[in-house]
Amino acid sequence: MNNLLKKASFAIGIMFCSMNVLCEDVDEPNIDDSFCDYETVVNANLYSDLQSAPFEFVSAEIIGDCLAIEIGASGCDGDTWEFKLVDSGAVAESLPEQRFLKLQLINNELCDAAFLRTISFDLKPIRIQDSGEIILNIDGFDGSLNYIY
Repeated sequence: MNNLLKKASFAIGIMFCSMNVLCEDVDEPNIDDSFCDYETVVNANLYSDLQSAPFEFVSAEIIGDCLAIEIGASGCDGDTWEFKLVDSGAVAESLPEQRFLKLQLINNELCDAAFLRTISFDLKPIRIQDSGEIILNIDGFDGSLNYIY
């Protein structure tokens, strides 16, 4: 009886353990595509004059209608960082059409520690009517991203 109880406990433990592993979403950023952190701004003048604090792109991906960008920069804790994603307003006539964007980091933190942060931007303002797909070119980011909507 004692041996049977041990086997049953072990089987139940394995079952709960495997259920926990199956339910975890480790690699996916926790971004709800119905609510992005920031709006994307379309403004040619702002785009051409945009200046940013130094940062490095870690990754960028499109999740629903949000562009999720992970960056690394120095600071005290990154809590006071401010961001803007600005579209140039120009559309390259290709198939699919292309848009050009710049990310601005406003960082007034005077510490030398390094931090990573993921922010998201609503891409709906840069949709092109009757298109359904746009190639996004982000200044400083290697490669481009396809936004399908």
